Amino acid sequence: MDQDFDAFDALFLVDVDDEDGRHDQTLSFSRSPTVLLTFAANRFTRAAARRYSEIFGIGAVDWRLLVMLTRRPGATVTEAATTIGIDKGAVSRCIARLEAKALVEKGDLHANGRSRGWWLTDAGRELHARILREALDRQRVLFDGFSPDDIAAFNGYLTKFLGNLDRLSEPD
Repeated sequence: MDQDFDAFDALFLVDVDDEDGRHDQTLSFSRSPTVLLTFAANRFTRAAARRYSEIFGIGAVDWRLLVMLTRRPGATVTEAATTIGIDKGAVSRCIARLEAKALVEKGDLHANGRSRGWWLTDAGRELHARILREALDRQRVLFDGFSPDDIAAFNGYLTKFLGNLDRLSEPD
């Protein structure tokens, strides 16, 4: 393969040879932050979903929405989708699950006639409080060995990364 990668790109690449003697370059599993972030996010979400389902009967996206509506009561599906970073259809399905469990309630239609805000019910707030304790316990394990400065730096890197990610999502 004859691709011209610059020195910056080379930081993230690994050379691979297959059994037919072909040579390629691809992303490294251990040196590419985007690969590591994806792997970590997938494993974290899968483990959280399994744990929250076993204990509380809800999934990871449901938990994210409980957090979202605790932080921003009255958020619309569009606001939640933008903040959480998942599509509106997934948020709508999540809202339907939570509404069926009487964990959220809808507000009146907004002036546009299409969107409405959502609020946690008392049962939703109580479930949020229970899961929050579990989430904080899990977070303590995940950040074992990290100093407060390490965590602040990590949050700073992720915030900068998200800002750059937003630039990739902007229309040309």
